Amino acid sequence: MLTDPTTTVPLRPHARTARRLPVTALAAGLARRWLAAAASGRDRGDVPGWVLVTLMTAGLVTALWLVAEPALSQVFDDAIKSVTGD
Repeated sequence: MLTDPTTTVPLRPHARTARRLPVTALAAGLARRWLAAAASGRDRGDVPGWVLVTLMTAGLVTALWLVAEPALSQVFDDAIKSVTGD
């Protein structure tokens, strides 16, 4: 694997790109895009929506865990016993 002399990032040959940008140029480009998006004043996301999705996911996982915990514990115990030979 090749290494760019200006960075420590390994380079992989790729059919569509002739060369890779150094990490500093990539970071500068990302910073420019972020600053331009922030300056435009556009809303880039729906925070209350993501909070709701996160809480609903946590609730679903908790509900499933409460229902499936005995079966999952038994499967885990059986697997450990089969490996240790007890």
